[in-house]
Amino acid sequence: MEEVNKTVLKGGEFLVKESTPQDIFILEDKTEEQASFIEVANEFIDKRVAPNYNAIEHKEFDKVVTLLEEAGEMGLLGVGLPEEYGGMNGDFNTDCMVMEGFGRAQSFNVAITAHVGIGTLPIFYYGTEAQKNEWLPKLISGQVKASYCLTEPGSGSDALGAKTKAVLSEDGKEWIITGQKIWITNAGFADVFTVFAQVQEDSRLENKKGFTGFIIPARLENLSLGAEEHKMGINGSSTRQVFFEGVRIPRENVLGEIGQGHKIAFNVLNIGRIKLGLLAIGGCKEGIIHSTKYANERHQFGVPIASFGAIRHKIAKMAIRTYALESASYRTTGLITEKINELVDRKSVV
Repeated sequence: MEEVNKTVLKGGEFLVKESTPQDIFILEDKTEEQASFIEVANEFIDKRVAPNYNAIEHKEFDKVVTLLEEAGEMGLLGVGLPEEYGGMNGDFNTDCMVMEGFGRAQSFNVAITAHVGIGTLPIFYYGTEAQKNEWLPKLISGQVKASYCLTEPGSGSDALGAKTKAVLSEDGKEWIITGQKIWITNAGFADVFTVFAQVQEDSRLENKKGFTGFIIPARLENLSLGAEEHKMGINGSSTRQVFFEGVRIPRENVLGEIGQGHKIAFNVLNIGRIKLGLLAIGGCKEGIIHSTKYANERHQFGVPIASFGAIRHKIAKMAIRTYALESASYRTTGLITEKINELVDRKSVV
């Protein structure tokens, strides 16, 4: 086996190891291809999403569903996924740049990022080849919308304390799922759920039990939804409870390994955390644009308020903090991209 000598920083090593500007990825380092992805996303937001902001804010989810399908047609639901499933095969940096753009898409960004993130990635990362071939092309095209069922009335941060149960049927061919999930994003229009449940002890499972992921199609008997939650914001995503009252799914719908659902739940959420920071950057930049425009248009005492030191200071602080967030976020995406490339290189020479 050939050695791969590329050095990639681990964890917080960047804090103590010397580095050069060339070692650090910044947004200005984007390629022409990456710039074209960003342009496509911006055009979609400006021409298709923005005209529907009012309808989206009033929970007209038929508009959200239509926009998700249009995003799929434009390749925006599979930027970082392989071409073999219908994706665009972009690297992690590219995927993150596109996600930043959706940070200014008001509450539609919650629906689309939940679909491409916690909705799709569990199947991509942990699904069998059969599960990937069945679901990923439909998720990437927007034909199918995804949702993620983890939180319960008695378990949130303590995800492993979930009470939803999964037991094998008498003939051993099906899982029977019973339990309740709350605050589930995209629940009202989702076609497939990634659901976490506790597998009960069973001699047929060779001592395998515990917290486990499952793929559950939405329109099954004994699966029902609660009413839409009344929220202070993020109205572009449907948020409802999901009830499983003896829902039956095929035995092969286990996602990953029995008892290893925590790996799925936490690793997928970790990706969501960095992308949430990127969404915040997109929102911050839009806020700076509108604030600056307003400060130049609004007049007091016969002059634009942009001429007052206090207003200039506020806008400057907005720009400084946004730049700090952008720098930290893209340094991180760059490190992750380098690590992915290193792992791919190692695999290719084995």
